Amino acid sequence: MMIYKIFRKPEWDALRAAGTTAGAPVDVADGYIHFSTIGQAAETAAKHFAGEDDLMLLGVEAAPLGDDLRWEPSRGGALFPHLYRELRLDDVAWAQPLPLKDGVHHFPQDAE
Repeated sequence: MMIYKIFRKPEWDALRAAGTTAGAPVDVADGYIHFSTIGQAAETAAKHFAGEDDLMLLGVEAAPLGDDLRWEPSRGGALFPHLYRELRLDDVAWAQPLPLKDGVHHFPQDAE
């Protein structure tokens, strides 16, 4: 199963440069890296990245993350994937721009 992380371009650039990251400021503050399923990603983008351009959508396979990935209740009681370790560049299956058009983030069609 693929899970998804939205990063601002500088956060993605930092991961590429360092090879690991503790995540965005919200991830560091919460003590884990927030991910979404494909069904949750659009609402995550709208809620936490409204109006922001220059975003990257990262696809990460959930299974290899093992016990470091936990599914926990969040928005509306839905279970969200949370990673309790640094994200490694090697964990990222792919990364694509998440363009903003007419105020809405447009997800790649193959992100499912």
